[in-house]
Amino acid sequence: MKNIFYLLLIIFVSGCSQEKQKIQGETDFQRKINAEFKDASKSPLKDKDRKDFRGLDFFKFDLAYVVTATLKRTPDSKWFKMKTTTNRVSNERVYGILSFELKGENYELNVYQGEELMKKKGFEDYLFLPFLDDTNGDTTYGGGRYIDLRIPERNTIVIDFNKAYNPSCAYNEKYSCPIVPRVNYISTEVNAGVKAFGKH
Repeated sequence: MKNIFYLLLIIFVSGCSQEKQKIQGETDFQRKINAEFKDASKSPLKDKDRKDFRGLDFFKFDLAYVVTATLKRTPDSKWFKMKTTTNRVSNERVYGILSFELKGENYELNVYQGEELMKKKGFEDYLFLPFLDDTNGDTTYGGGRYIDLRIPERNTIVIDFNKAYNPSCAYNEKYSCPIVPRVNYISTEVNAGVKAFGKH
C-alpha cells in the first residue's frame, strides 16, 4: 500500500512538473511573457483562452535576428497623435531613427517615445518600436508586432527581434493598441519572436 502511495505521488509530482515545463519557454523573455499570460491580473487573454493556456507559440531563437542599430536622435521632432485600434489616440513623437542590417539588407525604422509613458515611474527611458514585415497575416499577427527598448547612453542600440510580441488586441479586442505606422515596414520575413495566436 505504501509503495502504491509513493508511486502515485511520483506520478503526480512529475505530472505537475511537466505541466509547468510546458508553460516555460526557451528563453527568459519567453518564460516571462508566458508567466504574465497565465496570470489573471496581467494577462490580455480572455478567460476562456487563459483557462487552457500552456504558452504562446514562438519562432525558435535565432541569433541572426539580434542586430546592433545606429540611433540617430531627432530631438526637434513634433508630438503627434498615433492612431490606435479604438477611438483613443496616443501622443507620441519620433525619438530617433534606427539604421541596421538584417539578412544582408539595410533598413531604417522610427523608434517612438510616448508622452504619457515617459512621465510614469520606471518608464522615463522607454522607447517603443512597432514594425510590420512579410510574415504578418500568415505566421504572425496581421497588424504587426512591437519591441520594447530603452534609451541608450551612446548612439547604438541592440534590437532583438526574438523579443517581438503581439499587441494586446491580438488576444482581446477590448484593448486599445497603437497601429503600426506604414513607414516601419521591413520588406522581409522576420521569423523571430511571438507567432500569431491560435494558429498551429
